[in-house]
Amino acid sequence: MPTVGKITQVIGSTFDAEFPQEALPRIYNALEVTIARRDGTERLVGEVQQHLGGGRVRAVSLGSTDGMVRGQDVTDTGKPVAVPVGEGCLGRVFNVIGDTIDKGGPSAATERWPIHRAPPAFADLAPKTEVFETGIKVIDLLTP
Repeated sequence: MPTVGKITQVIGSTFDAEFPQEALPRIYNALEVTIARRDGTERLVGEVQQHLGGGRVRAVSLGSTDGMVRGQDVTDTGKPVAVPVGEGCLGRVFNVIGDTIDKGGPSAATERWPIHRAPPAFADLAPKTEVFETGIKVIDLLTP
């Protein structure tokens, strides 16, 4: 169940939020705020980076904080920022929170992975050298 808190301070690209002490968001949890803009509302996502004590957290905004005000509601999603992965992502352009920005509609990817996760096991890594093709002619030509 999502927990709702209040914005207590906005400092550039970071903001502080206060939650009930028993429902404090975990570090790396995603916080969502709805900001009123001239052309409507926009969903802003922040990521908890620090517990400040007294039920307060500091979060890094993953977008512009213009329009964010003290006293505004902020929702703890209860999970970290996750992005789509898999074959459905090929050929698509995403923003930092995994939303498509190429005007091609929603992504066909069904699986989402958190952006902070454990690295692959050493046994799963390939020790051989192989060519990594980017699909960008100039880069593939000059850096084989």
